Amino acid sequence: MPMSDETYLAFAPPGARSDATSLGESLDRISVRDYLREVEIGAFQAERGVKQRIRFNVVLEVSHHAAAQTDDVDQVLSYDTIIEAIDAQLSNERINLLETLAERVAERVLSNRKAVRVFVRIEKLDRIPGTLGVEIVRSRIEGANVVRPVDDAPKVSDEAVHPLVIFLPNKVLHSDRLGDWLDAIASHKTPAIICLEAAIEAAPKARVAAAGWRIELLSIEQNAWVLAGRDKRCVVVDSRTELDWAMKHGQLSVWAPSRIVLDAVDGPLQVSPIDLANWFAAEFSADELVVLEGFDKAAGLHVISTPSGL
Repeated sequence: MPMSDETYLAFAPPGARSDATSLGESLDRISVRDYLREVEIGAFQAERGVKQRIRFNVVLEVSHHAAAQTDDVDQVLSYDTIIEAIDAQLSNERINLLETLAERVAERVLSNRKAVRVFVRIEKLDRIPGTLGVEIVRSRIEGANVVRPVDDAPKVSDEAVHPLVIFLPNKVLHSDRLGDWLDAIASHKTPAIICLEAAIEAAPKARVAAAGWRIELLSIEQNAWVLAGRDKRCVVVDSRTELDWAMKHGQLSVWAPSRIVLDAVDGPLQVSPIDLANWFAAEFSADELVVLEGFDKAAGLHVISTPSGL
């Protein structure tokens, strides 16, 4: 291929790239062009708390069907498949990298059995006078090896796990009875996730609310590591993926909140630790939020005064 053609294809629309790199089989293509969304995305601090325009161009190659002859909509992989994949991912969590967003969108689209290959191009329109972007190509076929469809991949149980969320206040964390509490929590039939207060040490004060919120979250994480240092059964976790795995494998998890809170599409802002635990319990569809002894009873929350109460 002449160099000029290579340069053209490097910046050509995904449809042209799809045509130029045909897999040699009869495939149909559906596409969504110039789909604009305003979202909060980006790894830099300046990109937090603000929305920017993101443009999506997606071309999906699908196995041949007879929809054109029969006019049967049920035989067609709908354009909505692409739009829904984008919207679902954007509503699921805040993402730092365009590369990650492109991968997640591609995975969602390729989960449909009719999908063969997908081109995903995503561009930021507000960072520079031009555009910043990434493009990926993903398919079920790589070389001579067939990539297993998502439905055929090895699975951990898809059954939803509803954890027991435990709010463990400083009075318990620094008490002589901590071991008794952890024994009771660990032996409970429901997977448990422990949430904590901020550390008892005075935290630095910030004049900017966003900075103060980050300091508060980091103080809670400091307490999480204090708890992990006092009992080896307690494992500090900060991501949804790790928490999902921990719940399905009986790990006693201690929540470090910064990552999940800051990456949430509609995360809480400047709330008390107990309200944060309540938000977390709702996010993970917890069976119950349990507040251990030494903490004032909050409306609608169950307070336990002794380990035997578990």
